[in-house]
Amino acid sequence: MKPSRDVARLIEIMAALRTPGSGCPWDLEQTFASITPYTLEEAYEVADAIERGDLGDLKEELGDLLLQVVFHARMAEEQGAFAFPDVVEAITRKLIRRHPHVFGNARDLSPAEVKSLWDEIKREEKSERQADRMRLGSAPLSAASEFLGDIPSAFPALTRAHKLTTKAAKVGFDWPDPAQVIDKIHEELDEVKEAAASQEKDRVEDEIGDLLFAVSNLARHYGIDPESALRRTNAKFERRFRQIETGLQQQKRTLDEASLEEMEALWVEAKRRERDPEAS
Repeated sequence: MKPSRDVARLIEIMAALRTPGSGCPWDLEQTFASITPYTLEEAYEVADAIERGDLGDLKEELGDLLLQVVFHARMAEEQGAFAFPDVVEAITRKLIRRHPHVFGNARDLSPAEVKSLWDEIKREEKSERQADRMRLGSAPLSAASEFLGDIPSAFPALTRAHKLTTKAAKVGFDWPDPAQVIDKIHEELDEVKEAAASQEKDRVEDEIGDLLFAVSNLARHYGIDPESALRRTNAKFERRFRQIETGLQQQKRTLDEASLEEMEALWVEAKRRERDPEAS
């Protein structure tokens, strides 16, 4: 079987991998649940390639992510639920329906009007899905909260916090001024200190969670995605820590041999170089 630019070949390959007797033993034993971690991992690797500006790597990672879609669709087809073409039909139908200003009669809308129309159409779609599930005897879509229940619990915690507060803000449940959020962060930090003094781990965890939630809320007020902000800081930490390693290697020393003060001095130097590369 040869490579191809046609997605139909990818579907054929996936079917061959899942064919009992002649397929791949590892692929055959997989389930929706078992490959979910790989699906999430591939999505993160797409984001990583984008952040690094590596378009060659992005091509590879998008292919890996597409494989996950085909894999899930193949398993659903084996159960008689749906197949890959049904997935394509569902998303094309959704895109056409949610863009009447492009494919319909709702022309010359402002960005704000487009967003409002998008939200209205999504609400209609949710009501229709609820009605279909009730007709089929399935459980309602959102048992925990009718309003917030459609925000997947599998999202990274910071991302989910961001989406929860964003949606709550749509009905006015929000701090009107970012300064109030900053005050809340100071309040939560004081509560972390009090919990730490008690040495009760559950209480400390609870208060740190409140602090992180408040920080996520502050990011939203400034139009910043907290997950992206933290990934950016993680990359910065790694970059500067590598400078510590490089500095020690130049001294023919290891991290274990350096004191905290020496590592801190190299860290400060790495920060200085980032801020003023020409002064290096």
